[in-house]
Amino acid sequence: MTHRHFKYEGWLYALAFFIAIGIRIIQLGALPLNDVEATSALQALQISQSEYTTLSPNPFYILSTSILFLMYGGGTDFLARFMPALIGSLLVFAPLLFDDRLKPRPSLLLAFFLALDPGLVAISRQAASPIFAITFLIFTFGFINKNKLTLASIFAALTLLSGSSIWLGLLGFIISGMIFQLFQRQSPISNLQSPIPNSQFTNYLIPFILTFLTAGTLFLTVPNGLSAAFASIPEFFKSFTSTSETTWGMILISFIIYQPLALILAIFAIVRGILNNIKRVIFLTLWMFVALLLVIFLPARQITDLVWVLIPLNVLASLELARAFNIYPEERSEVAGVTLLTVFIWVFAWLGFAGMTWYPADSQQYALRFWMLLGSLVLLALSLLLIAAGWSARTARIGGVWGFVIALGALMLGGTFGAAGLRGQNAPELWWQNQIPAQADLLHQTAEQVSEFYTGNDTSASIVILGIDSASLVWSLREFDVQIAAALDPTTSPDIVITRFENNPTLMAAYRGQDFNWRQTYLWHVSTFDVWVRWVTLREISYTGESIILWARDDLFVDK
Repeated sequence: MTHRHFKYEGWLYALAFFIAIGIRIIQLGALPLNDVEATSALQALQISQSEYTTLSPNPFYILSTSILFLMYGGGTDFLARFMPALIGSLLVFAPLLFDDRLKPRPSLLLAFFLALDPGLVAISRQAASPIFAITFLIFTFGFINKNKLTLASIFAALTLLSGSSIWLGLLGFIISGMIFQLFQRQSPISNLQSPIPNSQFTNYLIPFILTFLTAGTLFLTVPNGLSAAFASIPEFFKSFTSTSETTWGMILISFIIYQPLALILAIFAIVRGILNNIKRVIFLTLWMFVALLLVIFLPARQITDLVWVLIPLNVLASLELARAFNIYPEERSEVAGVTLLTVFIWVFAWLGFAGMTWYPADSQQYALRFWMLLGSLVLLALSLLLIAAGWSARTARIGGVWGFVIALGALMLGGTFGAAGLRGQNAPELWWQNQIPAQADLLHQTAEQVSEFYTGNDTSASIVILGIDSASLVWSLREFDVQIAAALDPTTSPDIVITRFENNPTLMAAYRGQDFNWRQTYLWHVSTFDVWVRWVTLREISYTGESIILWARDDLFVDK
């Protein structure tokens, strides 16, 4: 049955959407595209210019972005990330499709959790990210739940066009459902859809095929979009044979640092659900842990794979937080007191944790700060237990929850702004894709200045890239005539040559060079505990860099 909705619910969902779209598009093009993003963005740009190109296994992003490039007359970093930002923002409306399973209050809270979750914000600001697969799959299940099977068929087709990430998400969901059914002898999705008569099956297969063909081929103009969609299957299986520098420890640290509020609330919900045998909570718990274990044991794991854990995590958090709104008038002062106590102890613990960054890891002051941190957390737990035992368990629970909401919510918002890149490129985040070009804008400006000085046009210079495999470099110079070569043709003399940072006597005789910092690789996987503490508080971490040289022909300069 559908639960009764409350006043201004529609306006609050609109507010959640505007918050989501706002935080996803502010300074959307500030960070330069890395190689992974630039690969798909370049393919979209080539399609917009009516050029043939082999597509990566995420055709929906490529084809939809190519339309934006065509309308704009070229590609920009902002437009390359606009479709993920838009689709990621629409996810806040997904709870409305499950209003028969979630009450209005937790549904609305879930919308705000989805709008502000650091992980979901981060992937919504990345080109060719898993946000398409997540949003379209959730909408598919939602329309099945509402028995709107034509719309479900359309979104199912879009899901299959959204990249290899969909298979990891489906695998976790199916395994969770099988385990739940085995122990509970009841499927969590047993009522998700009504049986489809064979006579009507074709009616829902037709919109699926039409959507798959039109969206997957850009209205039949890019036929290899279909092969790119099917290529997502072998691409997914490659993740079991390749490796990654992302360790399982990084996965767990990310889970704790970026989602502290949702994690604490989810733990409360899980304990309550197990003690009271709440089947909905038990299934969500299974789904969350199975998805987390799949990411941990996946050899080619990436931080972005955690997004499949975030959906059940945020649902559990919203279910628990909704219970904290039921405060009786006569207990408001007591709840406020417990809330203030909780916030005070959390702030004290955070200050002690932040103070650890100012001392060497082997010093006495460092150890003292560490034990103060643990003592603060123990004090908080004992305080809530004593309030529950001597005063009221209800007051302790509600006051503790709101204390967590204020204190950990501030940390979550900080993580959200950081994951969105609003702190700038010098404050690296785990949710960012690695190897971001450090001086992409400066290199582009230098190439424009050289071109304008020599040709009178800021993009007319000929550029050759020698021995560098970097899609982000090609993307940065996309407005120029760029050629990629393994060796320089001695019969040619391009205006600009870009090489690795190394001595090149041949170029030094006829060119002048300027070095640039290029791809930065953050050393997450080899960082020690004290380095992690410094990153959590100050967002500072070591990295290795790659330098390249832009060579301009010597006869371009006036002093010749």
